[in-house]
Amino acid sequence: MKTVKIPNSEHPITIERNSSRVRVNVAGRVVADTTRALTLRESDYPSVQYVPRDDVDMSLLERSENQSYCPYKGEAAYYSIAIGGDRAKNAVWTYEAPYDAVADIKEYLAFYPDRVDSIEVATTTLPTF
Repeated sequence: MKTVKIPNSEHPITIERNSSRVRVNVAGRVVADTTRALTLRESDYPSVQYVPRDDVDMSLLERSENQSYCPYKGEAAYYSIAIGGDRAKNAVWTYEAPYDAVADIKEYLAFYPDRVDSIEVATTTLPTF
């Protein structure tokens, strides 16, 4: 049986709506483009942008056999980005049935920064009238 842990003051996890535009690029193609990303901050790890599946070009992703487990978030499934070659193997992860504490990331995908060409986070500027 796998251990389930609840985020706490010693291992905090926060999830916030990101008001910036997030774009993920691989091999000259835009793989993801959203203004609806969630920023997950966990303990002292770098923050991660989670992108809604609807804003990812899923036709560029191939489900892989790779899996991992996080006691705070649950089972992670992985995708590779074929156009990115070997570097982009298992470049994308998702928690399809995340634990309750992080339920907001269900139906979202995250990208390893070192396995894609770029993850751009640009402030969205609304026109003024």
